[in-house]
Amino acid sequence: MQKDIERRPIYKQLADQLAEAISGGEFPPGAMLPSETRLVEQYAASRLTIRAAIAELRNMGLVESQHGRGSFVRQQTAEPAVTISRTVRRTGRRFETDELHPTETPTVTRAHLTGPAAALLDRDEDAALCVDRLLSDPATGVRSAHRTMIPMDVAEKVPELAETPDAEPAEIYAALTAAGYTLTFAETVTARAPLPDERRTLAASEGAPVLLTRRVTADAETGRPLIFEELRVSAAHAQLAFRVTPGKIPAKRRA
Repeated sequence: MQKDIERRPIYKQLADQLAEAISGGEFPPGAMLPSETRLVEQYAASRLTIRAAIAELRNMGLVESQHGRGSFVRQQTAEPAVTISRTVRRTGRRFETDELHPTETPTVTRAHLTGPAAALLDRDEDAALCVDRLLSDPATGVRSAHRTMIPMDVAEKVPELAETPDAEPAEIYAALTAAGYTLTFAETVTARAPLPDERRTLAASEGAPVLLTRRVTADAETGRPLIFEELRVSAAHAQLAFRVTPGKIPAKRRA
């Protein structure tokens, strides 16, 4: 174990020590960390190492840096301000979701599927209708960015989607059902550091990761993916909630 610790970069070891000092109360919420000069002297480290350690603390969500002032310990709240339900409810052909409220008119463009969207839709470089919308919670102002991608082969089979691709997700599910599809949903969740434009758009705190949920709606009978959705929101401001419904255990595993 000691060898593993020694192999870790010095800046990470230093960040761990400072994180322990924060959690131990040496630096309470709102307190300013010692200056770079003082940390250089205290830990006999270079300024680059100190800066990398502070950046690591920001990535941990423990501090935030203010230009020209220094780095301050963040207040750790019990839970984010908003809980976003990812459950899809259905009554007959009518669907309901709990998305945040749109703040502006959706943007519709035509694009080619690449990256995760192409992989999850099992289509490579195929044309698709791309719908981007910015959502917001009226009570807290928490923002999220939602993207829907409808492959052109699906839009051609469901003319309603070609005519109004910027319909709400629940309306898209209803249109697919009316076209004869039996829908199934699969969703994955991951997190990463925010891109500069995401930090501005989502008003994300520096160092707080962005949550990404990727939902694929597929035809239950054929397994063919139909549409792709991605939701991005700051993990410091929101948490995701899912209703879990137990599935049937395959017969061969019951024994």
